[in-house]
Amino acid sequence: MSDKNFLTIALPKGKLFNLSAELLGKIGCTADGLSEKSRKLIITNEAARLKFIITKTADVPTYVEYGAADIGIIGKDVILESGKDVYELLDLGFGRCRLMMAVPQNKKRARLEDYDHTRVATKFPRIAENFFAAQGMQMEYIKLNGSIELGPLIGLSESIVDIVETGTTLRENNLIELVTIMDATARLIANRVSYKLKFERINFIVDALSKQLNRA
Repeated sequence: MSDKNFLTIALPKGKLFNLSAELLGKIGCTADGLSEKSRKLIITNEAARLKFIITKTADVPTYVEYGAADIGIIGKDVILESGKDVYELLDLGFGRCRLMMAVPQNKKRARLEDYDHTRVATKFPRIAENFFAAQGMQMEYIKLNGSIELGPLIGLSESIVDIVETGTTLRENNLIELVTIMDATARLIANRVSYKLKFERINFIVDALSKQLNRA
């Protein structure tokens, strides 16, 4: 468990970092040198008794579940894919995107069911498997960490399941969205034990963030 005298906050590198840091800053949760480019692994505000951990996106739920961080900000898609046991406290509304299934435009099949027993390339095998199982479909899942769009272009898979914001990358690679699996936004999450032991501090942040979001 993180230091009982401090509240430790895990923030993800990448597109959510600046939005998260800016929103927290508006309610006084910040620290000198809080930057995605910081070489420090832990950034501390002694006066406010705050510590910030800046980590890879996929690791935020892990830090929070195991209590290395009391709270964190991360996308709903990452929460579901991680399967970690954390409290989801607040939908922050930013970082909006959707998880979808896409296929090559020139190889599109008539129905979703026509892709049963085919290969799907994805960074989200857990979410994808739950979705396809609910449709009564059995798929072969190929976990990729890089450019998912490459999967069907080089014959590795018949389809992809990936996050999309504007759809530009899909169009540039002649892929079309077949079905939306879920919409995702950034969420504030908490460690279950921390939420009880540091309830007043965490709840203060939740209330302050809620008020700030309602003003926007």
